[in-house]
Amino acid sequence: MAGDVRADAEAQSIEARLTRLEAALAERDRALAERDARIEELTKQVAELTEKLNQNSKNSHLPPSSDGPGAGSRRGAPSPKKSKSKRKRGGQKGRRGAHRELAAPEDVDTFIDLFPPACSGCAAALPEALDPDAARYQQLDLDDHGPHLTEWRCHGVDCPACGMRTRAAYDRSQIPSSAFGPRLVATVVLLTGVYHLSRRKTQRLLHELFGISISLGALSAMERRSIAALEPAYEEAKQAVEQALVKHTDATSWLLSGVLTSLWTIASASATVYAIFANGCRETIRPFFGACRGILVSDRATVFSFWVMAMRQICWAHLLRKFVSFSERDGPAGRFGRELLEYAGLVFEYWQGFRDGQLTREELAGWLAPVRRHFERTLEAAAKADVARLSGACADILAHQEALWTFVSEEGVEPTNNHAERELREFVLWRKRSFGAQSERGERFAERVMTVARTARKQGKAVLEFLVRSIEARQEGTAAPQLIGA
Repeated sequence: MAGDVRADAEAQSIEARLTRLEAALAERDRALAERDARIEELTKQVAELTEKLNQNSKNSHLPPSSDGPGAGSRRGAPSPKKSKSKRKRGGQKGRRGAHRELAAPEDVDTFIDLFPPACSGCAAALPEALDPDAARYQQLDLDDHGPHLTEWRCHGVDCPACGMRTRAAYDRSQIPSSAFGPRLVATVVLLTGVYHLSRRKTQRLLHELFGISISLGALSAMERRSIAALEPAYEEAKQAVEQALVKHTDATSWLLSGVLTSLWTIASASATVYAIFANGCRETIRPFFGACRGILVSDRATVFSFWVMAMRQICWAHLLRKFVSFSERDGPAGRFGRELLEYAGLVFEYWQGFRDGQLTREELAGWLAPVRRHFERTLEAAAKADVARLSGACADILAHQEALWTFVSEEGVEPTNNHAERELREFVLWRKRSFGAQSERGERFAERVMTVARTARKQGKAVLEFLVRSIEARQEGTAAPQLIGA
């Protein structure tokens, strides 16, 4: 009996130990499962971060300027933000204003003497007698690559009949309101708006080249003066791009007083137009594109959904960079990426043969037909494979299937959007040097002067001469010069 009790006690003890061991094993299995899940999550994060770290202009949307020596650039820690001043930009209230002093008579190149026609007292005719105290107005301009100063002198004449002194009236039709002539203004606009010199550098350059001293405020006023003068040319370029049969579009970031905005371009073979918006949303940029005419070459951004897919061409250079990023990954993503990369390489090889005259358009279409079938079949397989950061992108490319091959059949359409990217490059460099604009007036100046400069060059026109003629037309109230065509 005692032996049975002892056996039962031992059995209970063994059962209790087994229960504890099973609980410990279950806890260990749970901990191992959590560890494995954590390892999988961290491995995924490491893969994503490594992919981002290795991004450069060859496998992503990053510009070439972001590439470091042999790898993507590594940006340092951001500098601490400075406290924002509550003062408005420009001259502060109560400051002494700066006024341009008249040059000495011996420094004047041309004198224009104005005399009163009749006495303001008795209306008698007055002789043209020089007045040593004449009211003087001067305008500085550039002539034959040198400064030229013109002075208008409004003389006061004593009436022989009644003795009353009459001074020639200030005549806006004869005396310009600005102290600076059209060619000097156009030169400043060329330096700051086309060659993107800072105003201080422009100020120093004018002094060193011509001995001309101009304040920073006067330079800013010249830019403001050019905005209205270039408006007709800007609208003309905008209309030409809207009517073009083939146009390229792209966007980049811009800054307005440190706030991120969106800079867009639409470029055709004959004209280029720029516009800056508060954001790049579809509703914001849609009016800029006008009527949806012609074929639009762009990337796969969703903002272009307002354009008919059959009248679009997706940039293969963007696809190529995407496939390169896939090919650099391990597992199924790398395998799909390398296969898609091979097909993209064939597309560019055959296109280059067509560009070089080695293939006719019919031969180009025939050679690309099997490439298209295999390429789209691979995209479908990749989209169904449920691979993170690959399947979704391949499905989106398939959604643009109709716009992948427009270049094969349509004259004047290229498989890349390099044209628009080249048109944006100068603006990107401008932004890096100047950090964008500081006012909406600065944005309008940048849009219009760059639009006129790029379009004038496409039209074979001298940019400086066109700027001079535009400013002269605005000053004289005559018709603006024609930017497109003759």
